[in-house]
Amino acid sequence: MKTHFALTICLTLLSGFLTSVRAQTELAKPAPELRKLDYFAGTWRAEGEVKPGPMGPGGKFTGTNRVHWMGGGFFLVTHSEFQGAMGKGTETAYMGYDSDDKMYTYDSFSTLGEADHAKGNLDGDTWTWQSEVKMGPQTMKGRLTLKMLSATVYSFKFETSTDGTTWNTLLQGQDTKK
Repeated sequence: MKTHFALTICLTLLSGFLTSVRAQTELAKPAPELRKLDYFAGTWRAEGEVKPGPMGPGGKFTGTNRVHWMGGGFFLVTHSEFQGAMGKGTETAYMGYDSDDKMYTYDSFSTLGEADHAKGNLDGDTWTWQSEVKMGPQTMKGRLTLKMLSATVYSFKFETSTDGTTWNTLLQGQDTKK
């Protein structure tokens, strides 16, 4: 009788353990909020202007952004090529969604040695991304605003601030879907 009771307890514990392991190993599903990033999928032509300031003397720039979903549907990947006021280079960026913080994520890395990590949200037709930007010895707040003007055009503006209230535009422009 003791053996039967011990075996029943062991089987019950094993069953609970296996159920827990099975639940943890089920494939995660992309958050429904990620579908809002579909807008950016495709190939875009960027044109804009860098303002004179900490990024250099300023001037016009152009670029091409090729944007596609990574397998699994958790991240939108952008491969960019640009040339102009900041030189010539490439950048790779990943956009996703953090379900815990209920914020969109943006992480980019460029051949100019820049790495950007931002959190963002969508309000109507406007995306706003906030980050910290290091310019020389100073750390500043960064804000990228994208306004969807149509299904194939959005404007963008990148600003910095030392106090989070007064913002200075560093670059602005427009992307057009090809």
